[in-house]
Amino acid sequence: MEAVKSWRSDWRYPTTLLCIYGFFSTVKPLEPFLIPYLTGPDKNLTTEQVNNQIFPVWTYSYLSVLVPVFLLTDWLRYKPVVVFQCVMLFITTAMILWTKTVPAMQAMQFFYGVVTASEVAYFSYIYSVVDLKRYRKATSYSRSVQLLGYTVGSVLGQLLVSFDLMSYNNIMVFTLVLTGIALLSSCLLPMPEQSMFFHRRHTRQKTATEATKSNRDGTVDATEHISRVKTSSEEMRDERVDISRETEEVAVKGQDEKVPKAVDFEESVGAEGCSQVLLQLWRDFCQCYSSRQLLYWSLWWAMATCGYNQTVNYVQVLWEHVQPSQNFSIYNGGVEAVSNLLSAATSYGIGFTEVRWEKWGELALGGFSGLGAAALFLMTSINNIWVCYTSYVIFKCLYMLLITIAMYQIAADLTMERYALVFGANNFGALVLQTIITSVVVDSGGLGLAIIPQFTIYSSYFSVIAVLFSLRGLFTIWKAQRNKKGTSPPDKNESLVLDEHGF
Repeated sequence: MEAVKSWRSDWRYPTTLLCIYGFFSTVKPLEPFLIPYLTGPDKNLTTEQVNNQIFPVWTYSYLSVLVPVFLLTDWLRYKPVVVFQCVMLFITTAMILWTKTVPAMQAMQFFYGVVTASEVAYFSYIYSVVDLKRYRKATSYSRSVQLLGYTVGSVLGQLLVSFDLMSYNNIMVFTLVLTGIALLSSCLLPMPEQSMFFHRRHTRQKTATEATKSNRDGTVDATEHISRVKTSSEEMRDERVDISRETEEVAVKGQDEKVPKAVDFEESVGAEGCSQVLLQLWRDFCQCYSSRQLLYWSLWWAMATCGYNQTVNYVQVLWEHVQPSQNFSIYNGGVEAVSNLLSAATSYGIGFTEVRWEKWGELALGGFSGLGAAALFLMTSINNIWVCYTSYVIFKCLYMLLITIAMYQIAADLTMERYALVFGANNFGALVLQTIITSVVVDSGGLGLAIIPQFTIYSSYFSVIAVLFSLRGLFTIWKAQRNKKGTSPPDKNESLVLDEHGF
């Protein structure tokens, strides 16, 4: 029993449960075969209905709920939103299985937009229940297990379809069972006591509380505790005065009580500071994007993520157009599995490259975006399914390579709170661009273009990104070379003069 209690109090317990949730919620065997399922005899929907009427709803719903979900996730302290996400995923899967009409499928896409927007809770939860020194391991585990889930789902779907072991409907029932396991694991997650923005504990208040308790026990003096945390002597003097006053106030107020008042004050910080938190978020937002380098990297993030999401969302429609027979779809799962594994290997390998990304990164963004544009152009110009498959794998690997570099460069000089803010803002910008493109190009209320013209626009879109960032990268390199020449060391004669004067 003691061993169980010890394990439940350890950081591995919430991490394990979150990984179980992440795995079972991402194993979706039918996802690579969704278009054949919707347009086949089970649902009898047309490709135009799926492409121009059903899929665009996901983009609109995602945009409409992203900001509220982002704020509610932090205010509710993550776990309720994780459970809510799984409930929405269960509803989405059930609607795919049991509904057939276009309005019902549009409602299903709305619920799936809520699921996607709620992913912020999954990626933020772990930072509220583990120590700072465990962040890297916990992040690695939670992200890797999601990729494993996607890969297992693709491979499993490929096997079930290729060997005709299950019908599409039975595969959906199996997916419902997996989602139920994920829902159970999400309910078992421990509730965090704090969050990044609304329920942050202030260090000085906590220090005052600890100092009060220590003085009562006669074990540790308040000034000794402060000297361990502060490095500047001037700051130490100021903090000693402030905290000693706080300590005296807390001690006076709490003389007749068993529990110090400072604890109660910490718990109420999140409840009464909503306007202050929003104001601080805005100030942090302005300060983060005042950096030109961060602004350019974030601009690429938003633009490229928009194009990537559009490509991934509609690529199965393109594959069906290139080879409309039912035999083409038996390879979709394998292609998705290969693309996920190669993308993971590419993202992992970039961590071992010794490149000055602050100098060469923008040129890399432009060059590799150009290769992605070329891959998309091949998908539309060559009517061959294997060319489409290969180009898709290349395109996905290039995007994962670049987004990994961008994430690293942006996160390098930011705190966890500001990184979460920039991450959300960049994705929101990508979603705004995606909504504009969807409403104009894809939606039947707009141009309602067929799939080939759509992908022609996507390849042109990435070509524009490539040109912009290639020019910016060349300018950055030229500027760095000029600054290097301007700060070159003095010649030998100047060095001798300096030496003679003793400098």
